[in-house]
Amino acid sequence: MDFNWQLIVDSLPLLIGGAGITIQITLMSVGFGFFIGLVVALMNLSRFKVIRLIAKCYVELFRGTPLLVQIFMIYFGGPKLLGAIVNANGAPEPIGPYLAAVLACSINSGAYVSEIFRAGIQSINKGQMEAGRSLGLTWFQTMRYVIMPQAFKAIIPPLGNEFIAMLKDSSLVSVIGFEELTRRGQLIIAKTYASFEIWGTVAVIYLIMTVTISQLVGYLERKYSIK
Repeated sequence: MDFNWQLIVDSLPLLIGGAGITIQITLMSVGFGFFIGLVVALMNLSRFKVIRLIAKCYVELFRGTPLLVQIFMIYFGGPKLLGAIVNANGAPEPIGPYLAAVLACSINSGAYVSEIFRAGIQSINKGQMEAGRSLGLTWFQTMRYVIMPQAFKAIIPPLGNEFIAMLKDSSLVSVIGFEELTRRGQLIIAKTYASFEIWGTVAVIYLIMTVTISQLVGYLERKYSIK
């Protein structure tokens, strides 16, 4: 079997563009997931049972179901649930692939990030909160200025792992026609039938991205003296 190097060279611009879109959707998903996870983590630590129950249900639901199913639910089922997006015949239309991809990945990431935050916060000695309150700080001020700076150092490695996991999981959005790296690889293969060359190239691009992120996380660990 002849390995078609020229096809790889010709396909690189399209694949690299797809890799850029993959990074973009990953950044947005983990970014939104970061804030969702922080809120849910604080809800999980609330003294009110109802709030803790809501947070627990959210985490269990989105960690306990496949991301692929969540993508389909949001893309096809979202308009039916919202009842707002309809076509001329009054039938619901699918949410756009880009919006569906970001929503699904963000909500999914938020469930995992919330557990990372919860574990990081709970790893801090309870005496830190008591010390802050004894100095006259409110619960929010103590959490912001005392607890979170310490917890953030501890959660950098698992947050990096979550980013890498979402980078690879984002390939699932190709099933709804969103043209990220995997989808562009599929489109090239549909025209050229060169599966081995294209999938091999896609795999190498993913590897380069994940290794780069791993190195960045390692740098942050060393910078903040995480042990």
